[in-house]
Amino acid sequence: MNLQLALDRLSEAQCLQILDETAGDIDWIEVGTGVIKEYGMAIVREIDRTYPDHTLVADMKTCDAGKHEAKQAFEAGADITTVMAFASDQTILDTQEVAREYNARVMIDLLGVTDEKRIVELEALGVDLVSLHFGKDMQQRGGLDTAMFALVEGHNKLDVAVAGGIDLDSLPEVIRYQPDTLIVGSAITKQQNPGEAARRMKGVIRHDETNDNNRSQ
Repeated sequence: MNLQLALDRLSEAQCLQILDETAGDIDWIEVGTGVIKEYGMAIVREIDRTYPDHTLVADMKTCDAGKHEAKQAFEAGADITTVMAFASDQTILDTQEVAREYNARVMIDLLGVTDEKRIVELEALGVDLVSLHFGKDMQQRGGLDTAMFALVEGHNKLDVAVAGGIDLDSLPEVIRYQPDTLIVGSAITKQQNPGEAARRMKGVIRHDETNDNNRSQ
């Protein structure tokens, strides 16, 4: 299970400092939409140069102009770019075409999706990576809604990431659903000691994986 660190609502200096403290305990680095809007592809390139062994996610949240935005992300060094599930089918197909050229991937952001029909449509388009996304504004009404896992239940060919205010308290509940990637932001980045926060979260994940291995033996 990957731990993806979401860098958002941060300055460039804060992003780099937090990565310096957490890199040993995270698997995927996400350059958040707000950071990309502030610093552009330059910060994606810098992080790619500094952490070449980490999977780098450019959270572009593409809605249109898929070929252009995907090319921007991949040429800057991203391994994954994000596209909104409500984007047109053609936009999704276009970004996937570019991803194949760069040996990269497209993550479809399911923010706002409530009907499993769209999941079926996405699979028919060749989508193999999605993110269940309980949005920042939605979080003001309460914690992460694990009912959203029902959207992808039975769709075993999909790699599933999940984001939405995950912290140490909610982590064990989320892990029960066995997503492939856990996306964590402020529960690490806003802590006084981000490195320690990342270690603790990764420790919970490793403990669960160890238990799973023991049960399967």
